[in-house]
Amino acid sequence: MTRAMLTIALTLAPLTATAGGPLGDVFCDDRARIVEKLEGRFGATLAGRGLRGPDAFIEFWVTQASGDWTMVQNYTDGRACIVAMGENWESFGPVDPA
Repeated sequence: MTRAMLTIALTLAPLTATAGGPLGDVFCDDRARIVEKLEGRFGATLAGRGLRGPDAFIEFWVTQASGDWTMVQNYTDGRACIVAMGENWESFGPVDPA
């Protein structure tokens, strides 16, 4: 885990509820607070998003300078959870939905 990802996890951990699962710890908080940390403190930008179902969508946030990425699941009630983090993000061209 890179230093930035470790910092994100340690920064958000005291603010959030933690739930165990197959991905390990999942950090949840108000979406606005998570976005504020990702953008303001870590320089991450939104790289993409997609619907997961009627009540949730997934976003990928990327810090271009380091290649670190964060996967955030968002809910219609305003809650968001960091469900995965990683390194070496690669961007690809547009996806043809056909």
